[in-house]
Amino acid sequence: MASDSTRLVALVTGASAGIGRVFAQRLAASGHDLIIVARDAVRLEALADELTLQHGVHVEVLPADLSRDDGRRHVADRIAREPRLAVLVNNAGFGTKGRLANRPEAEQATMLELHVMAPMIHTRAALPGMIERGRGWIINVSSVASFTHSAGNANYSATKTYQRVFSESVDLELHGTGVRVQALCPGFTHTEFHARGGMNKAGIPGFLWLSAERVVDESLAQLAANGPTVCVPSLRFKLIVLLLRFLPQWALRPMRTKYGKLRT
Repeated sequence: MASDSTRLVALVTGASAGIGRVFAQRLAASGHDLIIVARDAVRLEALADELTLQHGVHVEVLPADLSRDDGRRHVADRIAREPRLAVLVNNAGFGTKGRLANRPEAEQATMLELHVMAPMIHTRAALPGMIERGRGWIINVSSVASFTHSAGNANYSATKTYQRVFSESVDLELHGTGVRVQALCPGFTHTEFHARGGMNKAGIPGFLWLSAERVVDESLAQLAANGPTVCVPSLRFKLIVLLLRFLPQWALRPMRTKYGKLRT
């Protein structure tokens, strides 16, 4: 289907599954043309066909490995060239299990490239055009893990903290421009994330799990209401974040150790 030049465009990374896939579905349903990014071209093509059939929007498939500089730059160039870009969702990411001393150095370096360099470069590419047009949303998918640290989770927590603080700082810089940046910080969410990272889900209580649909819906609703920069979906995780921020470190150590062990 040909693109409608009057439609706004949303670009979603990590769109082939989980939270990224739901963002693509919701944004297509609201009438956005889409550019969807992930490594798996086959899954992207299937999603593009689904969204075009269901919502009548144009969907461009852009396969890229965002842990590599050439992949990041390819996507950044596409972002900078899109005059209708209204939403950028930096969602691509992964987790690992185990302590730093036992993990491959290349794997951990890849996490830093994907969680730190990719959202920074893509946000930077989107900003000039959004500021000139006087509108735009950038959503950086961080995590509740950005508010804490735990054994077996060192670089994941560190890079997610970067995403949150980066988002808060850039959003301050954009005051009055019509452009907003959000740090979306979900807790445990039903996606492929844990299985791909080889992480044990059995020890996580059922009441702590959220659906990807709820996470995305709360993110978009908070942006539409011009709400706070940081979005923590669900009251239960808002309370958990409150505890993480204000309880003394010694009181939190057992919980950090327990949930860190879920990744080892």
